[in-house]
Amino acid sequence: MLTILGPTASGKTALAAAVAAQTNAEIISADSRQVYRAMDIGTGKDLQDYSVAGKKIPYHLIDICNAGEKYNLYEYQHDFFNAYNDICKRGKFPILCGGTGLYIEAVLKGYKLYSVPENTELRKRLENKSLDELKTILSSYVSLHNTTDLDSAKRAIRAIEIAEYTTKQPADYQEFKPVKTIIIGIDIDRDLRRQKITQRLNSRLENGMLDEVQHLLDNGIAPADLIYYGLEYKYLTLYLTKQITYNEMFTGLEISIHRFAKRQMTWFRGMERRGFTIHWLDAELPLATKVEKVLELVNGGF
Repeated sequence: MLTILGPTASGKTALAAAVAAQTNAEIISADSRQVYRAMDIGTGKDLQDYSVAGKKIPYHLIDICNAGEKYNLYEYQHDFFNAYNDICKRGKFPILCGGTGLYIEAVLKGYKLYSVPENTELRKRLENKSLDELKTILSSYVSLHNTTDLDSAKRAIRAIEIAEYTTKQPADYQEFKPVKTIIIGIDIDRDLRRQKITQRLNSRLENGMLDEVQHLLDNGIAPADLIYYGLEYKYLTLYLTKQITYNEMFTGLEISIHRFAKRQMTWFRGMERRGFTIHWLDAELPLATKVEKVLELVNGGF
């Protein structure tokens, strides 16, 4: 398998699709929010990228559950291997592409994961805690859960729920074998990344992102459930429910996306420290040059 990763706005999807067009490949998404239907603009699905010179590139794990649901890492791991095995059985080449480092690492290493049920009693005890209090509680557990994107009380409570469960229950998991892969990382200059993020945010707002979130609210999805998804859905929901002004929404969201991209790169650098070899490509190289370099690595063998 080929893996292409990078922070938001780095151009990884366009590269994956261009490589797929030349390698009889299908793409498996590694994005924790693109799994949701009707959440297109805010999650940056950019489905037009999956069409290369008139050729449609098959993709997987996008639009697989409804907005308002709570999809998790355990489900992703199982869905990934179903897609991966199906692609391989049909003689196609799988390309894993995305920016959710935890999802990528979980499937490449074959993490042993738990299917954690809801703990109603625990949730009731925690429901009136502040986000800072919840993060303090979570920190008392020994590194049992990723804490890099806990920007809402719901996320923090779920993290505590998982940590609590895994300290008291025997393992209940399906173990998957690690996947052999070449990993390509898109390295984008910090200032350029920030510029692209701001440009993309403006473009999304001009092209209906507010309408998308309003449509979700109008269709009965609770504001708290949208806020749970973080970033665009958090800030636009707060604005549409008149909890913050437009300027507060834009500024807060822009800052949060910049921080998110920084956390993504921190995770990827951490993967290198944990034993992964990532072949970094300059984001500013022409697409054709990047494709050529990726194909050289792939044809060089695993």
